[in-house]
Amino acid sequence: MAKVLYLPISVLGGLIAGVLGRRLFEALWSVIDADEPPDPKQPDVSWKRIVLALILEGAIFRLVRGLVDRSSRKGFSRLTGSWPGEERPQAA
Repeated sequence: MAKVLYLPISVLGGLIAGVLGRRLFEALWSVIDADEPPDPKQPDVSWKRIVLALILEGAIFRLVRGLVDRSSRKGFSRLTGSWPGEERPQAA
């Protein structure tokens, strides 16, 4: 039941994490390079810039999403007394 109640919170958290991640990436990229972040679809961008931008963007988005997800789960647990999701990872 907790999973169903948590679903809207998870969706909202994902949207918030996306916005925060985008802003953080753009802010950090502006420190690295004065130009806009490169797009892999652009033919004249070097592999070095593309790889750097993708690694930085991926790391930032994963970090922000993880922090937002963890925070929302902790808040939900405090509010309801129930953890949304698995308590412990399943054995392999």
